[in-house]
Amino acid sequence: QVQLVESGGGLVQAGGSLRLSCAASGRTFSRYAMGWFRQAPGKEREFVAVISLSGVAGYADSVKGRFTISRDNAKNTLYLQMNSLKPEDTALYYCAAGSRYTAYPREYDYWGQGTQVTVSS
Repeated sequence: QVQLVESGGGLVQAGGSLRLSCAASGRTFSRYAMGWFRQAPGKEREFVAVISLSGVAGYADSVKGRFTISRDNAKNTLYLQMNSLKPEDTALYYCAAGSRYTAYPREYDYWGQGTQVTVSS
């Protein structure tokens, strides 16, 4: 079992930055691939970024070049640095842990409760 708790969301103006954190407890954090997903009202949950056990990162085209995913295995923490934010980035952001490096939400075993990001124009 892995427990995940996101933090760092908030209200920011377009062009601004936020850094999300995801604190993990329970089973060894370093054994899991980690992902960030988001869900806007009325829309399906969508992939944002993924990072492998060794630190290889992948991104959705919509955030590539603006967002950076990273992990600190010593602190059992996952991060998402979000720069040049746009109103369309507004969503509830979730972190997830799984055994595969994948962009598909159904492949992940553990989920946090989400943190809200709102970008005003």
